[in-house]
Amino acid sequence: MIPPDTVSSFQRALPFWASLALIPLIAVLATLGGWWLLGIPLATWWLFAVLDQVTGLELENADPDTPDAQLFWYRAITLLWPPLQFATLFGVIFYAVRAEHLSGIEIAGLTFGMGVLSGTIGINYAHELMHQSSKLERWLADLLLASVLYSHFRSEHLLVHHRYVGTGRDPVTARYNEGFHRFFPRVLRQSYGSSWRAEVAMLARKGLSPLDGGNPFWRYLALQAGFLLVAFLLGGWVGLAMFLGQAFTAIWQLELTNYIEHYGLTRKHLGGGKYEHVRPRHSWNAAHKASNWLLINLQRHSDHHYKPDRRFPLLQNYTEADAPQFPYGYPVMTACAMVPPLWKRVMNPRVKRWRAMYYPEITEWQPYNKLTHPAPR
Repeated sequence: MIPPDTVSSFQRALPFWASLALIPLIAVLATLGGWWLLGIPLATWWLFAVLDQVTGLELENADPDTPDAQLFWYRAITLLWPPLQFATLFGVIFYAVRAEHLSGIEIAGLTFGMGVLSGTIGINYAHELMHQSSKLERWLADLLLASVLYSHFRSEHLLVHHRYVGTGRDPVTARYNEGFHRFFPRVLRQSYGSSWRAEVAMLARKGLSPLDGGNPFWRYLALQAGFLLVAFLLGGWVGLAMFLGQAFTAIWQLELTNYIEHYGLTRKHLGGGKYEHVRPRHSWNAAHKASNWLLINLQRHSDHHYKPDRRFPLLQNYTEADAPQFPYGYPVMTACAMVPPLWKRVMNPRVKRWRAMYYPEITEWQPYNKLTHPAPR
């Protein structure tokens, strides 16, 4: 007999398993072709945006001291996803280049849908896995990131973003009034360099050269080269193009999320290159239930920065009194961010209210620069 607590634990975790339904969905849509291929972005972005309005907000918190043994069904999702994603990615490539019913445009649409899957779900799960102490989980995170050619995100996120969020030294903190179409190329340009410098600095503290085998960038490059080779062997040049296309789409999805998470929020400079501690006020949050199921509580972002290794079911919700809140979940807010005038109309007044609430003593906000306090105009 299955213990009752096991059954109840599975029932509580079940809504977070929604993302796994996207695997058979993309397989079915690939066989149908045509307009059916729009089903993947519609199922991730728009379906969950609608479900947010139906299901409402999730304001309750789990006990943050819940032991790992009671989180089996939650952890299982992130452990199952990597092999399923790899099988789906390479299965789609193998199938598409041989499917006579798929035109070039349909293959491009299928590639885009696969990239939405790799970015919305895959990179998000990699983010969860990279923060854990288990070597298996960290390796799965590395493999997921290599499958979208963005391995350095691990170094940038762990060594740069969490340390410098809300300052000009963090490339992925979006500046006030910076539209996404300016943010995206800037981050692509800056984050690789900042992650490399962070790893080199760590090696230097150990008296090691940047070329030392302990530099994870060599592992990153080897894994990425391996994925590129498999894509080429399975699908030739078309397969390689599909792999690159889904990788770019996934990276765009990631950086779109990074863009909205800290837009316009800054930490107070204390002098001497030091900043106030990261607080809940330095991340935008959303308590929308359905999109938190899809994104495994990523929208409880303030608590993630407070306790980076806290597993996703234990992340705590903050009220508007403690942390700034989005009016809608991430699916709607990321779509809004793609239209900068609309985004600024929605968000700039909220940033100004945030400044007045938390930093009324600051009357003049100076422009960002790389090393000093980066409060935006």
